Amino acid sequence: MRILHHHPLYGASRTVRLLLAERNLVFLPKMENPWERHEEFLTLNPAGDVPVLVTEDGVVLSGTMVIAEFLEETEDEGTSLIWGSASERAEIRRLTHWFEQKFVREVGAPLLNERYIKRVAARGNPSSEVMRAAMTNLHIHLDYIDWLAEQGNWLAGKAMSLADLAAAAHLSVTDYFGDVDWDRHPEAKEWYAKIKSRPSFRDLLADVVAGLAPAQNYGNLDF
Repeated sequence: MRILHHHPLYGASRTVRLLLAERNLVFLPKMENPWERHEEFLTLNPAGDVPVLVTEDGVVLSGTMVIAEFLEETEDEGTSLIWGSASERAEIRRLTHWFEQKFVREVGAPLLNERYIKRVAARGNPSSEVMRAAMTNLHIHLDYIDWLAEQGNWLAGKAMSLADLAAAAHLSVTDYFGDVDWDRHPEAKEWYAKIKSRPSFRDLLADVVAGLAPAQNYGNLDF
């Protein structure tokens, strides 16, 4: 069986969980705390990052795009999530990279570090300055999602794509913390509600991390 090394509060891990669920691919989840840098895990991925997917044939795949592209090429189950013409596929990859890299750098990683990792890893007190900057960046990214959602039903165009899964996955972590003011971003809220209502999202909404309960409306489909 496939094994997914992941952490429930790492957005990239959530992207791959959604991807596997949308493609109807069964996997065994194995939680990993990347900041602990376990030797066994580092032999799988020397970079020490999650997610890492180990296929039934023992192939080790690290990172969202590597995993997504591999599944697109090797699995017939489920609908393609990198679809369309060359230019459409390029746009899906561009937006996926936006959320997997730029959003993480400007929003996801700072909030995760300040709200969770510092506490569980005993790395000092949270920085209100870092969190304020991340929250400012969050609204800039949500403004962009508002604009993208206004152009069509989905972020990259005519149908749901990997870009939607990546954006929703990373936003779901900030939503777990209760950091998203959805009323300020109605188009993003309507788009997120569509993703949140999909069967693939159910496992994410059931996530509860020890010592850190989700925000009150995190699991509500009507928020």
